[in-house]
Amino acid sequence: MNSPSTPPMKGYWKKGTFREIYADWKWIASYSKRFKGPVAVYTVLGLMSSTLGLVSSVAGKYLLDVVIGRKADRLWLAALVMAGSALLSLAISNLIGRFRHRLDVDMTNVIRSDVFDSVMDADWQSLNRFSNGDIVNRFHNDIAAVAGNAVSWLPNVIISIYSFVTTFAVIWYYSPVMSLIALSSAPVILLTSRFLVEKQKSYRNEMMQTTSSIYSFETETLYNLDTVKSFGISNTFSVQLKELQMQYRRVTLAWNMFQIHTNVFMAVISLLVEYAAYGYTLFLLWGGQITYGTMTLFLQQRNALSGAFQGVVGIVPGFINGSVSAHRIQELMALPSEKHHGEKVPPEFLRGGLTVAIKGVGFVYEDGERVLEPSDFEARPGQITALVGPSGEGKTTILRLLLGIIKPESGSCEFLSESGQALPVSAESRLLVSYVPQGNTLLSGTIAENMRLGKRGASDSEIIMALKQACAWEFVGKMSEGIDSSILERGKGLSEGQAQRIAIARALLRDAPILLMDEATSALDMETEKEVLRNILGKNPGRTCILTTHRPSVLPMCDRVYRVGDRRITRLEEQEIESIVRNF
Repeated sequence: MNSPSTPPMKGYWKKGTFREIYADWKWIASYSKRFKGPVAVYTVLGLMSSTLGLVSSVAGKYLLDVVIGRKADRLWLAALVMAGSALLSLAISNLIGRFRHRLDVDMTNVIRSDVFDSVMDADWQSLNRFSNGDIVNRFHNDIAAVAGNAVSWLPNVIISIYSFVTTFAVIWYYSPVMSLIALSSAPVILLTSRFLVEKQKSYRNEMMQTTSSIYSFETETLYNLDTVKSFGISNTFSVQLKELQMQYRRVTLAWNMFQIHTNVFMAVISLLVEYAAYGYTLFLLWGGQITYGTMTLFLQQRNALSGAFQGVVGIVPGFINGSVSAHRIQELMALPSEKHHGEKVPPEFLRGGLTVAIKGVGFVYEDGERVLEPSDFEARPGQITALVGPSGEGKTTILRLLLGIIKPESGSCEFLSESGQALPVSAESRLLVSYVPQGNTLLSGTIAENMRLGKRGASDSEIIMALKQACAWEFVGKMSEGIDSSILERGKGLSEGQAQRIAIARALLRDAPILLMDEATSALDMETEKEVLRNILGKNPGRTCILTTHRPSVLPMCDRVYRVGDRRITRLEEQEIESIVRNF
């Protein structure tokens, strides 16, 4: 099984220009603006929490000095300020956690909704460049990363800088030399930050790509589980999954080891600075230049200053991670939209009696595979038109053209009303079409829920009528809960023929003037197939019915038959049709 096809990002990150990162973050900031009120409140709460932490430390310093100096008159005031600020800080911290969680959920929902809408409206061929697993990975992991950054990037910048400046100012107020010692690790952190950012960027890209591969493998395997079991190759797939897991393990362990080395290096630097600060405070204390309370404050705020500085520097890796995920999401949102006509379908077309006309249409897939040379095709209302030919010659492609899912390279695809007015095929014209695709296309839920995908708000009697026309009521009616019986994903629990009949019934319930059936009766016996086709035109004599089939037995019921092969659409004469049926 191939790994997911994902657009290359290496070139993008080798460029690594600030302009590109700025563009990604400008996009992230557009979502922050939508929640500017909550983000502002979140920022204020963060500043209050940072301020209260500093106040608590200073109050602790005075409390220690009061106790040592035995100044009882000031003891309660210092203790009250210290305890009050600590309790208030605790309350605000919990409030921040709750507020942040709600903001994360709301932001994630908004971004995911926007991305989902873009994907649903994306050009079919462009979207097919991405594997399902990769799309799912971007939907969950990348959107979560972007949502977190959209919520916190501005507050983190403001709070980190504020904490650094205020902590540095407090230490400087008591001892400028001490503040410089506390900040002595800064040059080392700055010198190593570029290397750390590059490594973090590289590991994140590799982990996201490997995760996409695992998602794709698992999705495809579960979707084709029946095939895997039937070939007896479950062990093979188990081995492939273990290989992908080992690849992910290698990447994550390498990143973990890099983090360990980095943490050890930073810990050594921090320890050296801590010993220097501790030695200097002992020197000041020995000389009587500071009190015990001031010494405690120095040591506490030295660590706070180091943490605040690392928080400021840590904004950069966060920007890189956010930019990587934002770029991956924007790749989905930047996909070209499918073809839209731009206007509503005229009421005249909704009344039915539509002719399908393909004139001089040629088509080439994006990978360069030519499926059709310029060809003509026509299907008229009240008739059944069949497309026959070997698999892979372009029958399904023709139906995709009529659905407006793909665009012809040349020529035109149009629906003609009874008055001769032409409507170009587009996403909007799709409401004129009922479609029964190949394979099992039922979703998990009840039969009624699946049916109402074709017509929202359909009554139970309408659903039962459509099931009867598709010869499906004969088994649905025997189920314990009838149309409210539950089925599993892809119709598991039903036979292939039963699933096909429900899918046909769903299309009939839609009651569109044009019906497209792609090998939709392949699992039915010949008598049931003929009865279904008779019912289709019996309910709506003016419907235009187009079907693809490999079974010549249905051809005598068709008014027109076209052969699709050698990259052309050719209409067959009666003698040719009789010859196909006779030799079947």
